Parts: sequence; structure tokens; C-alpha cells
Amino acid sequence: MFDDRYLATDMNIWQGRTDSFDNYDAFRWHQWIRGWDLEKDTLLACNKQGFALVGFCCDEGIRRNKGREGAAMGPASIRRELANLPCSFSPEVMLVDAGDILCEDGNLTASQAALANAVCRIRSAGLFPIVLGGGHEVALGHYNGHVKFLNQSHDKPHVSIINFDAHFDLRPVHQKGSSGTMFRQIAEEALSQGQKFNYLCMGIQRTSNTLELFKTAERLGVTHVLAGDINSRKDEHVLDKLDDFTQANENIYLTICADVFSSAFAPGVSAAQPLGLHPEDVLRYIKHIIRTNKVVGFDIAEVSPRFDRDHTTASLAKILVFSVIDTICRLKGLAR
Repeated sequence: MFDDRYLATDMNIWQGRTDSFDNYDAFRWHQWIRGWDLEKDTLLACNKQGFALVGFCCDEGIRRNKGREGAAMGPASIRRELANLPCSFSPEVMLVDAGDILCEDGNLTASQAALANAVCRIRSAGLFPIVLGGGHEVALGHYNGHVKFLNQSHDKPHVSIINFDAHFDLRPVHQKGSSGTMFRQIAEEALSQGQKFNYLCMGIQRTSNTLELFKTAERLGVTHVLAGDINSRKDEHVLDKLDDFTQANENIYLTICADVFSSAFAPGVSAAQPLGLHPEDVLRYIKHIIRTNKVVGFDIAEVSPRFDRDHTTASLAKILVFSVIDTICRLKGLAR
């Protein structure tokens, strides 16, 4: 299933403050999360709501895209930040760490396929996958995992994408994919199989995308919202775009590239954006999307400890993950 590209998490990474050993109201994530070896362990059925973290320890797509490498260490950095989060959800909620997908030999395609298998396994167990990147090439494997899972019960499964990103990532594939090609790869694969390609990209920077990429996006029917429109507080315009997309689509895969944020909040990324988005705006829109009850998976990509300052970017990733889980639990009546 994983071709030696999978590593179960050493749960010793989950360390933090302990205020009580028996009062759940005082528990933090490191006290509640449990490990799940996808190759060996059988997970008990999840009765109400569960979340599974899986890391994608990969820089290969960034390297091919001529970006600043370092995101392969992102999953470990994010886990350390998550450890001290409070258990703000019901004890009925299952929280597991499902290990890491590795890419140590440069075979990005094989690692993306391994991630797809991991996501399919997580969904088959009734859990919500949260993938920690790694380069944004994580998107191809994560997306294909949902397709693989839905293929078990649908003839032509349709997975739609909402991406918060400064870049379209719709570049043509020249022999090998990268962190700048994965949505083009998804589009070509979906269209070749007679499936829809529905993609909404939030936070696009005019200075980070060529005119050809804007034309490619238009040709493929991609909807986008410029970073300038979000930063200038054009809320009605942004919400209309989000509502039109979410009302027309099911099985929404939500992905965030950390370079969508202003470098004041996310310095530890491959391509820093001085005029990127404010986290509070993105959080507001994420919660709005999740409340549609159509989101099937989430990931955060390109958190690079190599360039981070005081763990600022990893801490922002922590807040995003917390907000996703908290919003879903509130939607299901499982928040405390």
C-alpha cells in the first residue's frame, strides 16, 4: 500500500504541559491523541466524529519548482505546536496521529500515491483527514485519496477544491510534476475521465502569476478571488463567490498554502508574500466554508521551519487546524 514510504509517528513527539491526569476539562491534545499505524493497527470504529492527522514529509515538488526547500520538516514542527492545544471538544471525539508519508528518493509520484492510499484508509475508517505538509504537491495525493475512497461507492466521483493560495499552481507538466503543477494535473486527469474540474482559488496575487496562468485558469473554468479584493475588505464579493461555489458542489477538499498569508504572519514559507492575507480573514472564510457541512478533508502546506521565526508559521498552522476541528465539532454539537 505504501511501498516503504510510510512511517508511524513516534508518539514521544506529543509532549506538553499537564494540568491534570484525570480531569478531561483540563486535558490538552498530547494527553488525548493516540497513534495509529496504518500498516499494522486496526482502528476501532468511530461512532460520532474523529480526526486523523497525517504528515507529508516532502520537499521534492518545491525543489523541482525552484523554491526554497525546508517544508519536509513542517509536519513535525506543526505537531509540536498542536501538542498543547486544549481539548475543546467532547470526549466522544476521536483524535489520532496516523503517521507520515515520506519522499526520500525523489519519487514524488510514488509518494503522492502513498498519500492517496493513506487518505482513503482514513476515510474508510470514518475519520476526517487533516494532512500536514510538506510542499503543496501534497494536494495531488490528498485529492486522489478522496477520489479513491468515493470510487468505492460512486461511478464518477466528483471532488471539488477550494484553495487559499497566492498561486494558481496550474503550470504545465514538463516530464515531472512539481509544487506548481498539481491542480493542472488534477484538471487533466478529471477531464480525461469525463469528470468535472471545479476549483476555486482564494488570495491570488497578480505579481505571482503570469498572464498565461490567468488565461489557463479562465480556459479551465477556474474561479478565483484576488488577494487585493480580500485585503480591501470586499466581504460581500468574496462571500458571494464562496456561496456560489459551495452551493453548486459537494465533497469539498479544502487546502491552504501558507504563502497565501502576509509574511508578517507566515515568514516560514517557500515564497514569502509581504502583501499576503491576514489570518483573521482566512479563518472567517474557512469557518464559513466548513459550516456548509460539505468539507471532506483539509490540509496546510509549505510550512518551512528552516525559514520560520519563533515558530510563527507553525503556530499559525496550529490555529488553522484547531479552527477546522472546532468548527466541525460545533457543527456536530460536539464542542465544549
